[in-house]
Amino acid sequence: MQYSLKEKGEFKYIDVGVGPPLVFLHGLFGALSNFEGPIAHFGGRYRVLMPMLPLYTLPMLNTNVPALADFLERFLVHLGLSEVNLLGNSLGGHVALVYCTRHAQRIRTLILTGSSGLYENAFGGGFPRREDKEFLRQRIALTFHDPRHVTDELVEECYETVNDKGKLIRILSLAKSAIRHNMAKDLPNLKMPVCLVWGKQDTITPPQVAEEFHSLIPHSELYWIDNCGHAAMMEHPDAFNAIVDAWLAKTLGKAQG
Repeated sequence: MQYSLKEKGEFKYIDVGVGPPLVFLHGLFGALSNFEGPIAHFGGRYRVLMPMLPLYTLPMLNTNVPALADFLERFLVHLGLSEVNLLGNSLGGHVALVYCTRHAQRIRTLILTGSSGLYENAFGGGFPRREDKEFLRQRIALTFHDPRHVTDELVEECYETVNDKGKLIRILSLAKSAIRHNMAKDLPNLKMPVCLVWGKQDTITPPQVAEEFHSLIPHSELYWIDNCGHAAMMEHPDAFNAIVDAWLAKTLGKAQG
């Protein structure tokens, strides 16, 4: 299903459905296609929003994870949202974590999947060579347990991105910022309920990263998806949606009871 992007000021975003707000945050190479399954699934009972993070348009000296958290605050204030259920994948999870340390009063629940913030093995330890699509395909394949998810369209999108000098510089800046901005000392202070959904075969934020998140975040629950890599919502959307759906229903039901 194709979703139209709304545009208001600096914001481009999906806004689908009616109900409690559920905000998705994509990762460094993320796009709307990453969340097609969850948007369709949750749009019937939640107000699903997904802002396109300004990965390539922030000022060069301010291209970092905290700046993306500031952008998220402007977005939520712009829409007048509170009691937000926030869901982030990879870099999007890291942005969500930074945001929750600054604006916890606006967040009802937090869902992280393959989140950075403690450790991330970006591109398997080597950045893709810009001129080599096959090398790029191999690097992208590390995101998934099943390489069939590495489509020609996905390779082409990434190829165009890393061959744009301005975008490439910002990608490197964000990747370095994510490594520098370790969240370990902040995680024990999180008060909201947290759901961790992890692929058992994630090689970018490996299973021990999920275990560390679980041990450091007080009110967290950890769920595994087998035969799954770094992008559970793409590789196993039905399993991912079922876990998040049941956890939200249970957690929000407790809050309302």
